[in-house]
Amino acid sequence: MENAEPTAEEGPFLSIVIPAYNEERRILKTLERVLAFLKAQPYTWEVLVVDDGSTDSTAGQVEELARGEQGLRVLRLGHQGKGWAVKQGMLDARGRFRFFCDADLAMPIDQLPRFLERCTAGVPVVIGSREAPGARRFGEPLPRHWMGRIFNGLVRLLAVPGIMDTQCGFKCFSSESAEALFPAQRLKGFSFDVEVLFLARQLGLPVEEIPIDWYHNPNSKVIPWRDVWVMSRDLLRIRLLHRRGRYLGSLEGMTKVKKRQHKV
Repeated sequence: MENAEPTAEEGPFLSIVIPAYNEERRILKTLERVLAFLKAQPYTWEVLVVDDGSTDSTAGQVEELARGEQGLRVLRLGHQGKGWAVKQGMLDARGRFRFFCDADLAMPIDQLPRFLERCTAGVPVVIGSREAPGARRFGEPLPRHWMGRIFNGLVRLLAVPGIMDTQCGFKCFSSESAEALFPAQRLKGFSFDVEVLFLARQLGLPVEEIPIDWYHNPNSKVIPWRDVWVMSRDLLRIRLLHRRGRYLGSLEGMTKVKKRQHKV
């Protein structure tokens, strides 16, 4: 993996963005694992926890930890949804590469180099996949699995053909692609992943799926059949926003990405 160190003005090599809403029971354990991994790496980094208006002690716990951990910081927001939190975090991040992950850390953090290897090779959007050849799922209930496959079928039909797993919560972007795509994001809930990948396709940015190990968390905040309905409705909203030209405001940023994009 390429390891060119940026200057202080350019920001760190890697930003990890973790959206969090009422995660007081597991956020410190997650950060302990993430920080231990990063401290063993040769590159510069930052970890940004984006608190989506938690009503518990999530933000306070992270702020207390951050007092003794250089590179860890907190962004407090009013509660508007996971998509909103990820958007604000990815735009506030300063890294050359920007990786967001779920607070439950369902993918072991030691698989992060798989993403960076492809990003540093010039792929602007690299997404973790539970469906790509070589991926492994652990402990996932069959009804939830089939719920995901039904939704993905709708995604491929209506928004992003060819991508087998848009909803895995582990994705990495170059700074240029993040700064072009996330300002155009409109959705604030769980469907934001599809919207961002839809915009990447509109721009012509390569999106690469890589296999990961993924461990089901029984405390997931996704409520299967209710959220599938809401997210399916959002797919139609993406199409409508596109038809009405609501994404055109980011064309200037998108043009910059095209000019700086590496050929893959």
